[in-house]
Amino acid sequence: MWPLVAFGIFCSTVVLHARAAIPDKIYGVNLGSWLVLEPWMLPQEWSDMGGDSNCCSDCIGSEFSFVQAKGQSTADEKFKTHWSTWFTQDDVDALSAAGINTVRIPLGYWIVERLVDRKSEYFPCGGIVHLQRGVKMLKEAGISVILDHHALPGVQTANQAFTGHCTADVEFYTSYNYQRALVWTAVMTAISHLDSNFQSVFAVEAVNEPIMDATQTPGYGDFQKKFVQTIRAVEFILGIGDAVFDLGTDANVSSTNITAAISASVESSKTMSSDVKTALLSSIPILVDLAQQLDFRLDFALSRKRQPLVANFMDVNWQFNDPPNPADAAIGPMGYDNHLYYSFGGVADPNEEAYLTSICNLQRVQNDAAVGDSPLWFGEWGLPTQFDASDAFLYKWADAQKLAYSQGRGWIFWNFKTEISEQAGDLSRQWSYLDGVKRGYLTADPSAVHDPNVCAPYVGKA
Repeated sequence: MWPLVAFGIFCSTVVLHARAAIPDKIYGVNLGSWLVLEPWMLPQEWSDMGGDSNCCSDCIGSEFSFVQAKGQSTADEKFKTHWSTWFTQDDVDALSAAGINTVRIPLGYWIVERLVDRKSEYFPCGGIVHLQRGVKMLKEAGISVILDHHALPGVQTANQAFTGHCTADVEFYTSYNYQRALVWTAVMTAISHLDSNFQSVFAVEAVNEPIMDATQTPGYGDFQKKFVQTIRAVEFILGIGDAVFDLGTDANVSSTNITAAISASVESSKTMSSDVKTALLSSIPILVDLAQQLDFRLDFALSRKRQPLVANFMDVNWQFNDPPNPADAAIGPMGYDNHLYYSFGGVADPNEEAYLTSICNLQRVQNDAAVGDSPLWFGEWGLPTQFDASDAFLYKWADAQKLAYSQGRGWIFWNFKTEISEQAGDLSRQWSYLDGVKRGYLTADPSAVHDPNVCAPYVGKA
């Protein structure tokens, strides 16, 4: 825990607009491999940076191992170049031209650098400046944003580059790392409301793809509740929301600056849990640092017109073995996320008819709604298959998935792009949204499909 510090920072007045809401229908893409780099998506660049190919652990196969092997200063320079070039204004312009209205930005806990234990954890520094640059460009393009906690402290899933550290040692589901995740949540909630560049952020996602077996995620249900309470406590202190968000915090504090208000409100709270209190107090020195680094003000004038953020979770049906239902944690606006990839197996037999029969009879939206997990969107999906898919099939496959996922609140494709290089081969054909539009598999208008009757021969056959 960091010491409590109360600072007053006073700046000139800034005019802000209300917080973005969930789009009526989400047509989105992920900004994967930007602020959480996954080497398989850009193999040539990763090799040029000095990473190893076609491996995960016991090699330079993730951000953690890269920084550990190359050293902090060298890694910081390499990643600065990557962050500056992987997602640019040209990409924003292309997404806007393609009709995309939402992006999900995968983030690691190390984007909040004071959360990293530099004695045992190795991650690049400086990413949050590029996050600010990115959300500013997206705001100016009118594209809504989800901040996705994609890589959790301690690692939430084994042997995955998307956690930032390919390791079998999964330590997220511990009190220490749950607490670090709550501090991250408090910080990201606060800057989403206080920095006008983050104006189009409408949701913060708690945990990307936790272990599916709920017996291996002890304490996750309690964390879900504390995640929501942390968001709402920050918002209540900032004067956002109404009485439904009152967690026993005294909003009538005498201070005129945010850091002192957090301290006074935590001290006066009669119902806030000790973990949430600790998270809010720990966020104070971090927010002071970030206000100076990112040039935003710690003042109530920046938050009065904002709307509450959506607390976003993977849906209850992501897990099995009696998982906790995030709907039970609800306070204020909520949103639920499901991911569906046929290419990894276990969903349908690897042939065209089985794929289309499965997707055309998908009941995930209905099943989630029955247990309160609504609105639901599909936060990751793509065109990859377990078989050699023809162009003709990919037109159908894109249409059928879009129709299925649009039964809910919408969809977010993985990924906005992949590397196009000799080493990457044909990767972009089924993993890149922009290349999929260029090839014609995905319609230029994301709300449209080539064949609205693509599922007619398959409905009811499952």
